[in-house]
Amino acid sequence: MKSTLISVLLLLIFVLKTNAQQVFPLSNEKGYKLPVCIYKGDTIPYITLKNIYVYPEMRFKNNRQRRNYNKLVRDVKKTLPLAREVRRAVIETYEYLQTLPDEKSRENHIKLVEKGLKKQYTPKMKKLTFSQGKLLIKLVNRECNQSSYQLVKAFMGPFKAGFYQTFAALFGASLKKEYHPEDEDRMIERIITLVENGQL
Repeated sequence: MKSTLISVLLLLIFVLKTNAQQVFPLSNEKGYKLPVCIYKGDTIPYITLKNIYVYPEMRFKNNRQRRNYNKLVRDVKKTLPLAREVRRAVIETYEYLQTLPDEKSRENHIKLVEKGLKKQYTPKMKKLTFSQGKLLIKLVNRECNQSSYQLVKAFMGPFKAGFYQTFAALFGASLKKEYHPEDEDRMIERIITLVENGQL
């Protein structure tokens, strides 16, 4: 009786072990194709991972500081795409202007670009709060390596640049405002880094 029980157990273990070693083909399963490398005869899949940025934990003295930080995160998420669109428009306009034969055609093209930008972006700009507008001026400087004033002056001339600067100054803003990631804009740079990396 004892030997029969042992035989049944051994048979059961053998059956379970052979079933566990079977490889079933993937059917209707979703998966990913990965690049592989072969090392000493072994095929090893590899994945390049994103950098993970680690900052000290945010500590707030009170709820007001926490709200201000959350507001800054919201403002960066809203204005950073706009600043990137400005950079793209500046690059495209500059490259196209280089292909035009004379000053007259360049001026005409700039007028068309200005008209198109006003039509496209005026509704978006009207939705920005005052603090988001000031932040956008800084982020344009970050993305383009030039102040908004310098960009307007380069494309539309010093008269229009002065006009827009005066208009901005009426509301307490300045198109000449620069972005300083190591100093006063350290927190904004931290937020941008985390947003770009999908960590925030």
